[in-house]
Amino acid sequence: MRWIPLALILFVATISGLYIVETVTNFEKRRFDLTAVAYLTFLGMILFSPISFDGSSTYVMPLGIGSVNLHQLDILDVGFAENIILTVPLGFLIKKTFSHMSLSSIAFLGFTIGGGIETTQYFLSHLVLINRTSDINDVISNAIGIVIGAVLMMTYNYLLRNKFGIY
Repeated sequence: MRWIPLALILFVATISGLYIVETVTNFEKRRFDLTAVAYLTFLGMILFSPISFDGSSTYVMPLGIGSVNLHQLDILDVGFAENIILTVPLGFLIKKTFSHMSLSSIAFLGFTIGGGIETTQYFLSHLVLINRTSDINDVISNAIGIVIGAVLMMTYNYLLRNKFGIY
């Protein structure tokens, strides 16, 4: 039962990939879309399945309901930096897809996504025993990563427009 989220993630990724391959004719767009699906699949696997990645190894979490941390901030932890790095591409994708969004809207969306991830992990830990910890540090680091990714996308677009005359 605890592998149901992973099976669902892989099913949706496979259907999405097949759809992109069949319908997107522009090579650059197809490559970008397939890369985005691969990243989102990897992200989903790490966030919503018993598979865990600690920066140097991948392992399967034991059965359990995890724990909740809503008050102990630990922003100097390696896991905090890993979560930032993990969500930078998500911020890049959000800003690329919704280029009209302001940075403050993306920051709010980052906190909303981070909160949604942690809430989903809490419920999945209790429903299918994926043994995930819901942590306020993860919400903050996910939001920071999303904002950094959006800023990188804005910088990339600025350089293309103003420095290289492309766009």
